[in-house]
Amino acid sequence: MSSQTLKLAVILGSVREGRFGPTVANWFVEQAEAHGRFDVDLIDLADTPLPLALPPVPPAMEPNLPRPAEMADLTARLAAADAFVVLTPDYNRAYPAALKAAIDWHYLEWQTKPVGFVGYSGASGGLLAIEGLRQVFNELQAHTVRDYVSFPRYYELFGPDGTLKDPEGPNAAAKAMLDQLLWWGSVLHDARRDRPFTAA
Repeated sequence: MSSQTLKLAVILGSVREGRFGPTVANWFVEQAEAHGRFDVDLIDLADTPLPLALPPVPPAMEPNLPRPAEMADLTARLAAADAFVVLTPDYNRAYPAALKAAIDWHYLEWQTKPVGFVGYSGASGGLLAIEGLRQVFNELQAHTVRDYVSFPRYYELFGPDGTLKDPEGPNAAAKAMLDQLLWWGSVLHDARRDRPFTAA
């Protein structure tokens, strides 16, 4: 396998007031940086206005469609990434609206890149959101890796300082997912360079 460093965009999908997401994101960014093979970019969707109303022609049909000016930084960071990790809670058995808006405003930025997931929620650990997102990203010609990280009853798993009370299992799960993202990300990076993807 190539020893190249991949650009990994970690997307914090919750924007709600009082969200727990930054705690999970900080933990995961530490795991990704400790892995040693990723240049990590934490993207907090709370920092970007995400209109829920899409243009008349969606980006999937017109990939070069102009987007709102305030979205330019987000678009550039997604385009630069070789791989993604999406951090999501589940709200009413699904992923947050802001996350879906960020996905739907883009198309080519996701194509032929691997995606991993970190979920957290009271009961399912975000698995309901993750399973829905797999279908969404597959439609966008992205590849979702098998392994994931899940935090059911997350409020019992992290201490007041934001560290995990028992990190062994989650750390191992993160390592397994990151290894898969590295393999797929390296292969797809080289494929995009050597054989550009042109399928509709």
